Amino acid sequence: MKSTVLAKRYAKALFAVGKEDGAHEQYGAALNSMANLFASMPEVQDALTNPVYPVEARAKVMEHLVKSMGASPVMANFFQLLVQKKRANILPELAEGYQALVDADNNVVRGTVISATELAGDLSAKVKATLEKITGKQVVLTTAVDPSIIGGMMAKVGDLVLDGSIKSQLTGLKESIKGSE
Repeated sequence: MKSTVLAKRYAKALFAVGKEDGAHEQYGAALNSMANLFASMPEVQDALTNPVYPVEARAKVMEHLVKSMGASPVMANFFQLLVQKKRANILPELAEGYQALVDADNNVVRGTVISATELAGDLSAKVKATLEKITGKQVVLTTAVDPSIIGGMMAKVGDLVLDGSIKSQLTGLKESIKGSE
């Protein structure tokens, strides 16, 4: 929990600098690239966070990563700050927090639609339009298939959960029959 709060603070500070510079989109892209590299390569994570290595060695590793990414000087300094303060371990949470700030600034919400079978393109577009109407924001949807819901679909957008799956309806029916006995 503490790292999430800390990540949000760093994300908020970086976002404020990015808005001031007019480069918040580029900062987000660099942050996402570094977070993806950090999460997908355990050796990078180890090189940046393992306390066995001196901070200077971790800083050199970050310097090489930043050079290979071609990150801006502001992002290079930010990544070096994370290493110096021994906060590189919060990179994935920091990237998520930063993306949430960018989304809120752009009036965008992210959502997931889970269905029993793959959604056709026109149905996916209708679901997206309906969710945009409900939320009043632009919706970026990801779809997933879960055959265990039997039929129908579930939509999750932020805190909003719409469950029209047959599985949940059957569960509700089962509970109501149990309750009436």
